Amino acid sequence: MLRILVLTKRQYMNKDLIDDQFGRFREIPLALARLGHKVTGLCLSYKQKNEGWLTDETVRWKSFNAGLFKIFGLMRFIAEARRQAKKSDIIWACSDSFYGIIGHIISVNTGIPLVFDLYDNFEFFLAAKLPVINQLYHHTIKKCTSVTCVSQPLAKLVYSYGRKENVVVLENAARKDIFYPMPQNSCRAALGLPKNCQLIGTAGALTNNRGIKNLFAAFDLLKDRHVDLHLAIAGPRKTNLPCDDRIHDLGVLAFEKVPLLLNALDVAVICNLDNEFGKYCFPQKAVEIMACDVPLIAARVGSMKELFANHPEWLYEPGNPLSLAETLERRLVEKKTDYDIFPTWKDLALEVEKIMLNL
Repeated sequence: MLRILVLTKRQYMNKDLIDDQFGRFREIPLALARLGHKVTGLCLSYKQKNEGWLTDETVRWKSFNAGLFKIFGLMRFIAEARRQAKKSDIIWACSDSFYGIIGHIISVNTGIPLVFDLYDNFEFFLAAKLPVINQLYHHTIKKCTSVTCVSQPLAKLVYSYGRKENVVVLENAARKDIFYPMPQNSCRAALGLPKNCQLIGTAGALTNNRGIKNLFAAFDLLKDRHVDLHLAIAGPRKTNLPCDDRIHDLGVLAFEKVPLLLNALDVAVICNLDNEFGKYCFPQKAVEIMACDVPLIAARVGSMKELFANHPEWLYEPGNPLSLAETLERRLVEKKTDYDIFPTWKDLALEVEKIMLNL
């Protein structure tokens, strides 16, 4: 049995690790605990939340509020991380460059191995743009005990920093108790969406740096030729949404309602651009869509280009609304979903366990 210390932020991907019981940084520690390891997690909240110890099955989490000036909450977080590290065999740091840097400093001081998990290109995040943080982040990647990366392109980027070994690709998974095929009409009715139409859509961050405007432009190109075509969208947004009777804005859906939207669609769209985010991410929604057995299309960039190398007809040119429209049009006719088998969170936890035991 390993004693594992997890260091992470509490809010990520517009969800809350504790309140929403969501995502990679909840699911992998939980799966490791189910394998028989003792897992303790510390999470820093950038919103005002109840502080203190909480239990998620057998994982004990301690939540800290960063507070108004951030520094005081961060110092309390670091002090507790040092205390907990003395009772741990290994540290798993994740979610942002800060947590890898903190984990590395503690690892150097205590001799406890650090596994640093990169679920995105953290250089794209605001924290890594702060003075000195980017240099410390690169140093941590080069010197920590092991690095796990969410995509093959991200692993190649890590090697370019000077990392020589112990780099493992660890993609994303989906909760199969939530994401599974459901009757399309029932899902549409539950969300108030029209039944007798062709429905395309997406769920996730509706932001310009993900290329959401290309989806709106593609819909505009198609709507006159396909009078029964409708678009459904959900997620936090930092862009102006077009006003159209056939565009259905569901706002920010609760996590458990996202499968309803995915199953309501004839084709799900994964928007991205060929930028420092799109090149290195592995969209969580890709495995969630596949788990629901819904036809998808994605921007031909980064991990999606590799994942669907055998289905280039499912990919569109990033930043090109015409290419997106043409790919959508084909996919509305050809709806095959012969997806490859994708891992569960338990499968990923077994990989993490193997890394930790080897260390």
